[in-house]
Amino acid sequence: MSAVQGLAAEEAALTIVIATFNRSGFLAGLLQSIRALDPAPAAVLVVDNASTDDTPEVVAAASADFPVPLQSIRLETNTGGAGGFAAGTEAALAAGAQWLWLMDDDVEVLPGAVASLRKWTGRYECIHGRRYDDAGAPFFWQHRFVPFLGVHLPVRGNVFRDSPVFETNVGCFEGMLISAAQVRRIGLPDARYFINGDDLMYGWLASLDRPVAYVNEFVLRKVRPQKQIDLGIRHLNDSSNLGRFTSMRNRGHTARYLQAHGRFSPVGFGIGTFLTAAKELLRLMAVEHTLHGVERLWAGWRGSRRILRDPAWTPMPPLEEPSPRKQQV
Repeated sequence: MSAVQGLAAEEAALTIVIATFNRSGFLAGLLQSIRALDPAPAAVLVVDNASTDDTPEVVAAASADFPVPLQSIRLETNTGGAGGFAAGTEAALAAGAQWLWLMDDDVEVLPGAVASLRKWTGRYECIHGRRYDDAGAPFFWQHRFVPFLGVHLPVRGNVFRDSPVFETNVGCFEGMLISAAQVRRIGLPDARYFINGDDLMYGWLASLDRPVAYVNEFVLRKVRPQKQIDLGIRHLNDSSNLGRFTSMRNRGHTARYLQAHGRFSPVGFGIGTFLTAAKELLRLMAVEHTLHGVERLWAGWRGSRRILRDPAWTPMPPLEEPSPRKQQV
C-alpha cells in the first residue's frame, strides 16, 4: 500500500511530533488533549529543546499511563523550533512513522482531528487543518508564498467558498501533517532557521514535490494568547527581539533556497526584504508600542548578508533519490 492510500493499521503509524521549550503548562494541556483523540495516533514524540522548567517531569508523569507510546528526546541545547522539528522528524522516521503530525506546544488538538485529516491522506501528502484561536474564533491562516518577493502574502476572501480544500505552497508547523515518503523526498526541516520561516520554506519545498493542502476541517485550537491588531485581511501579532532578528536573518536562508531552485530574483527579493522590515516595524509600533528592537532587525539583515556570501551553504538534502515527478509552484 502506498503512503497516500489513507491511514490504516494504527492510523498508518501516525506519530505526533511536538517541539517544546519552557512551556510545560501548555505542553501538559496538549498532551491531555491528545489523550482524547479518537482514533488515536500510533505514538507521540516530544522534543525537549533543553528546557529549564519542569518539562521533563511533565512528560514523565504523562507517559506513565498514556494510551499510546509517549517518548521524549531531550536536546543538549535549545535549537529552536526548526531544530526541534528536524530532530523529531528524523527520530520518528527511524522509529517507522509513516505519517508525521508536527505541532508546536501552544496548541491543543480536537477529539476528532485524526479522522478529519485522514479523509484527505489519499489525495495529499502535506496537509494542514484549520485552527481556532485562544478565544475560539477561526484563526487566520491562508497564504501563498511568492518566490519573486521571497515572502508569503495573505489570500483575501473565503478560500473554502467553492471547495473544501485550498491548495497552497506554504507550510505551518502548528499542525502540518506530512507523509514519511514526502519527508524522505524533500529532506528534513532546516535547523539553521532556528525560528521564523522554517515551516514556510518546508511547505514550499513540499509544494515543489506535490500539492500542499489547507482543508476545511477544524483540528486544533491555539491556546497561547497574543497581543494583536486586526488589519482586515489578517491579524498582526506581537513578537520578540529573537523573532525580529530571525525574521531578517533567515531571509538569507530563504534566498539560498530560491537560488538552489532557480527562482531567485535580486530585485524582487530586495523588495520582499523591504516589506519584511516594514512589517516588523509596524509590529513594533502598532502592536508593542515601542521602537526598542529596531537594532535587532538591522543585526538580522547583516546576518542574512553573511549567509548569502557563505560558500559552504548547501540546501538540506533529500533522504532518498528524488522522484522524477515534480510540480513547480
